[in-house]
Amino acid sequence: MSMLMLRQVPLRGPALRRFDWPSPTMVPRSWMTALFAASAAYAVAMALVTSNPLHRTWGIFAACSYLFAAMLVLAWPSRGRDAALLLSLAGALVVPLGLMAAARLQQPEVRVINKSATLLVQHGTPYLGPASLAAAHSPNIFDPYLPLMTLFGMPRALLGFSVLTDPRIWFGVGFVIVFAAALAVVGVRDVMRWTVLVTASPVIAFSLSVGGTDVPVLACLCLGLALLWREPHPLLAGLALGVAAGMKATAWPAVLIAVVMVAVRDGRRAAGILTGTSLAVFASIVGPVAVLGPNALVQNTISFPLGLASIKSEAVSPLPGRLLVETGHAGHFIAVALLALACLGIAVSLAVRPPRTVPAATWRLIIGLSLMFVLAPATRFGYFLYPAGLLAWLGISWLGFGGAGGGGGPPGAGEARPANAAAQPAYQSANQGSAAASGTTYSTVCA
Repeated sequence: MSMLMLRQVPLRGPALRRFDWPSPTMVPRSWMTALFAASAAYAVAMALVTSNPLHRTWGIFAACSYLFAAMLVLAWPSRGRDAALLLSLAGALVVPLGLMAAARLQQPEVRVINKSATLLVQHGTPYLGPASLAAAHSPNIFDPYLPLMTLFGMPRALLGFSVLTDPRIWFGVGFVIVFAAALAVVGVRDVMRWTVLVTASPVIAFSLSVGGTDVPVLACLCLGLALLWREPHPLLAGLALGVAAGMKATAWPAVLIAVVMVAVRDGRRAAGILTGTSLAVFASIVGPVAVLGPNALVQNTISFPLGLASIKSEAVSPLPGRLLVETGHAGHFIAVALLALACLGIAVSLAVRPPRTVPAATWRLIIGLSLMFVLAPATRFGYFLYPAGLLAWLGISWLGFGGAGGGGGPPGAGEARPANAAAQPAYQSANQGSAAASGTTYSTVCA
């Protein structure tokens, strides 16, 4: 049975109820104007406050595009929202990213990805060995990412320099494809416009323009959670979460939370499939590199991010974990201990009150990651892209399916279809009066 059955959705027209916004074109003009105005304010603040020239360049371009986008929404009632989406995408992402890529202006993590890809081509591993790391004087000699992230640097390692071989281009392409899939799986009806809106937002556009390593990981997390929502597919979800875990360690908490949720909701068999698939994908990615150089893998991906290497990370946002580290060895010990306690607290919460729906699991992940980023010894404000992106995906999954007018409330109000209940009817129709009034037939999202 098809996961999603719906007829053509009217993309314009007055919303039947508050938050009945299946498309950005149906969001009230006042809300869209406020959204672009707030984005412009963020970009202006970035341009004025930062001392980083890359961040200032992005802030200038983005502020102008967001301001003009807000004006378009106000001045052009019929097509202003579409024009604003395209303008914000161009001005906040395409133009600044293209100019920076052509001029080789990038944050250090992009150079790290390029270097690791070259090492992988030449030596079969993306990591320098302990001897090279011991003689280094720059933190950028370390590669804190897991092996799969190196693939985004392969175009440049194999084809040489060009704008199209910049890893940020491929971070963006991967994000758009995977995030759009995550929206489509949960039944969002205007996937293209919602994807453009999120990609053009300051959260994603800024990260992609200057660095972007976290963006594809976020997209895979959203897809993995989406595949466990309406009609659970633990095998496919395990593939998505395993890929995310093979790129960056920030995805590991999502795997744990997802497994606990599936075990409680769908049973041990489904949880076993999810766990086994995730571990198999992760092992196939990390295993060969671990065999070739286990010490190099540990020093690059564990010791360095935790501040235990001889050279400290340049991630220096003034958050509590980093401030504690700067006080000395005792402060570093306290920061690591607080981080361990936060992880233990999340684990205890999963045992005492495990999440039973994808929205509940997503909220648990948002809280857990936020605590980790606040307390981590090496941390940046940019890491909060994960909580913000997950929250955006969760909200759009509600709004994009019709919100309050599309099925009796936000997704997650009911129970998801168990993974082993193939013989059960997929979904029950709800709120037929609202559906008939909008000329749209769709199935209710269940959590």
